[in-house]
Amino acid sequence: MNKNMKNYSVNKTINLLINKYRKKNNKFSYPLLDDAFSNNDLSKGIKVILSGQLTMSKETKNFEKLFAKKIKAKYAVMVNSGSSANLLATFAACNPMRKKRFKKGDEVLIPALCWSTSLWPLVQSGLKPKFVDVDPYTLNVNSKDLIKKITNKTKVIMIIHALGNSSEIDLISNYAKKKNIILIEDTCESLGSKYKGKSLGTFGDFGTYSFYYSHQITSGEGGMIVCNSKNDFNILKSLRAHGWDREINKKNIKNFNFINEGFNLRPLDITAAIGFNQFKRLSQLKNTRAKNRNNLVKSIKSSKKWQNQYSFFNPQKNLDPSWFGFPLMINNKSTSSKKKFLKYLNKNKIETRPIISGNFTNQPAIKKYNIKYNKNDLKNSQEIEDRGFFIGLPTKVLNNSKINKITNLLLNVNNF
Repeated sequence: MNKNMKNYSVNKTINLLINKYRKKNNKFSYPLLDDAFSNNDLSKGIKVILSGQLTMSKETKNFEKLFAKKIKAKYAVMVNSGSSANLLATFAACNPMRKKRFKKGDEVLIPALCWSTSLWPLVQSGLKPKFVDVDPYTLNVNSKDLIKKITNKTKVIMIIHALGNSSEIDLISNYAKKKNIILIEDTCESLGSKYKGKSLGTFGDFGTYSFYYSHQITSGEGGMIVCNSKNDFNILKSLRAHGWDREINKKNIKNFNFINEGFNLRPLDITAAIGFNQFKRLSQLKNTRAKNRNNLVKSIKSSKKWQNQYSFFNPQKNLDPSWFGFPLMINNKSTSSKKKFLKYLNKNKIETRPIISGNFTNQPAIKKYNIKYNKNDLKNSQEIEDRGFFIGLPTKVLNNSKINKITNLLLNVNNF
């Protein structure tokens, strides 16, 4: 049997197995994400398992190179999750191998509308968080408000690009450079979004991304950090793998030569192979989600039942968004009404989620760690927690029947 015939036979066998054992999501008819993996994605992962090269081999390096090239960053470092990407970027920013670094006790600005592992690496590294409110129309920080909150103590800004949207990141980036402030962009929910033609995640010192299941692309788990400094690149690679210099100094490839503190945040080649395959389809996936979002908005607003029940979040001006989900704000409803309505949607097999984790200052861990904040400064974040939620945007075009069904269910909100 020649090589081509052998490959055809292997691929055919793999596809037969995938089709036999693939399970559909029966819990929700409209989940956060539909079947995320194509047969080709899964086939790539299975071939890695069969190869025996499971951790940080050629698949990881290929994905890192492609990612950096497409995002237009000089360097990319893959890790095992988006949360790990935030952890690594934060600890790289305070590393002794870095000339410009923050110290324990320095102040960091972060949106109150954030995720746990956007915040905790900052706290774990010794920074003192100062929460900033968000713009109620974009879910992201208002650039001018954020700049007003910067003091002489501010040494780091953590920007979170929420649900595919953004702030006026160029204003923040320029001001951070002027004041010698380290800028980290959590872009875990916004892969593929571009502000003034430039990819989100490439405006600051570090940009982080996630490939979790419901994100713009997925490898099940996985994350990436981008940077433009060779020194930062080497720090990230060292921190990712125990603190050794195996990936930096090729002469020590057989030795355990530890030059830094470190973690074990190495990715699997299985996730890299699947991520690589999906990343090549990012534009297609992005366009399909945008089409579904536009059709849902149009359907809701044109319905006879439409009575301004919702506010829609707008893309930031000059942004080409890569939507993560379809966020909505219920107008004129109490928190208890919202809870009852979301139960109704789930009962009707529409999966829902809060917007990020809402106003994070309400989380019990904030009190345990004695993190100070002023509730009066975070009214928009609280409003979004009280009245906001989002549903998924599939990677396949929704037909009219599905759109009409979702529209009718969403517009029943006045019954609660």
